[in-house]
Amino acid sequence: MKLLHTADLHIGKTMYEFPLYEDQAYILNQILEIARKEQVDVLLLAGDIYDRSIPSTEAVTVFDEFLTACVKEGIVTMVISGNHDSPERLSFGGRLFEENRLYIAGTWEGQVKQVTLEDEYGEVDFFLLPFVRPGQLQARTEGEGVEKIMKEAVSLDKGKRNVLMTHYFVGGKNCEPELSESENTVYVGGIDMVSPALFEEFDYVALGHLHKAQKVGKNHVYYAGSPLAYSFSENSSKTVQLVELLKPGEVVVKKVPLKPLRQVRTVEGDLWELTKEQIAALENREDYIRAVLTNEEALMEPMAVLRSVYPNAMEIILKEKELANVNQRRQQITRKKKSGIELFRDFYTYVEEKDMSEKQLAAAEEMMDKALMK
Repeated sequence: MKLLHTADLHIGKTMYEFPLYEDQAYILNQILEIARKEQVDVLLLAGDIYDRSIPSTEAVTVFDEFLTACVKEGIVTMVISGNHDSPERLSFGGRLFEENRLYIAGTWEGQVKQVTLEDEYGEVDFFLLPFVRPGQLQARTEGEGVEKIMKEAVSLDKGKRNVLMTHYFVGGKNCEPELSESENTVYVGGIDMVSPALFEEFDYVALGHLHKAQKVGKNHVYYAGSPLAYSFSENSSKTVQLVELLKPGEVVVKKVPLKPLRQVRTVEGDLWELTKEQIAALENREDYIRAVLTNEEALMEPMAVLRSVYPNAMEIILKEKELANVNQRRQQITRKKKSGIELFRDFYTYVEEKDMSEKQLAAAEEMMDKALMK
């Protein structure tokens, strides 16, 4: 059985007030072409279908046309809601859609939606777990909530192959996922992380939430990443995950590259050099551009000059400002790698202008353990 896994479509998103509907429709058509070429059986859309809880008419139209095309192709399509989606709106008409093998798990109803399909090797159980906030589960953290779901609402038949699709911040101490500037996740000392150890018994776990395609942990737990770059930090190539389920215990995963209508890229140099015809002609001038300018003299309306050559230029940054931003991002990355107690200790030192004593540190660790219910 062949699966195609993608996520974080964010249909309706804008960048610097540029609407991306055309780009999103283009990449969705490309995903459909890959599904046709690879003769995919199941398409997995792992949440954040829309960028807003109340999507625009244009966004709904783009997604509707894509789903309609998938159904016409005979592809079993499975969809879950992410933290950006409105679960109720995404679930609308779900029971009727199942007649066309379109399965949507938007709202949390106390149990994980299960879909069973069959191929030459036997049955495959798909578990569709949407993003559920901890409060809905009477839990303090997302990790605690997912652990509760895995214990109380998921029953695996180990004689079958099992696939989970969900939308969380999954990672751990030795497998921290990579983030980009466009991520909205707030990570403080690992409190919002869901351990990949909770998913060890699944043959494949299709994740959404983070925009960089990556494997998490030792088993087949994967973020597909977003099919489009939604910030200038997402400069790696975008892909979809092609997954082949063979006999029990045998899973083959490979990335299939995507080519966007327009790249999101950064150019650097003197404004007058960048706008020369021979320079602009080297790549697609319709790309979404951030220009880091090295000019030292004052510039009159540099964006107008830039857009005369690159019509989709989005941002201009002076070189000195960019260097300051890089240093700031490095500091943020360093903070993200620290544990909760390390962050607290740094905060204490900053406020009190002295280090914590061993007694104070031990008391803080005890309180933090109690707060996290360890």
